Amino acid sequence: MPTISMFYGIIIRMFYMDSQRHNSPHLHIEYQGVKSIISIPDGEMLEGELPNKKLRLVQAWITIHEEEIMANWQLAVNGEPIFKIDPLR
Repeated sequence: MPTISMFYGIIIRMFYMDSQRHNSPHLHIEYQGVKSIISIPDGEMLEGELPNKKLRLVQAWITIHEEEIMANWQLAVNGEPIFKIDPLR
């Protein structure tokens, strides 16, 4: 599972061909060993847990990079290489 961005201790990953389990576009988030799945582009938590402050950071990052994230999603669903996205600063 490729890491597409990391910031403030948050690791954001996207699986290849990962549209079966969660039908909508989503990201896999890890923070201090805690894992969650966040939908894109709305930033809603689909599964797991994440501290509220870290969730808001991820949601802000999604808003800023929505077009890039969705382009990555299309690539990943097709099994093609995805690209890194700038972290939240």
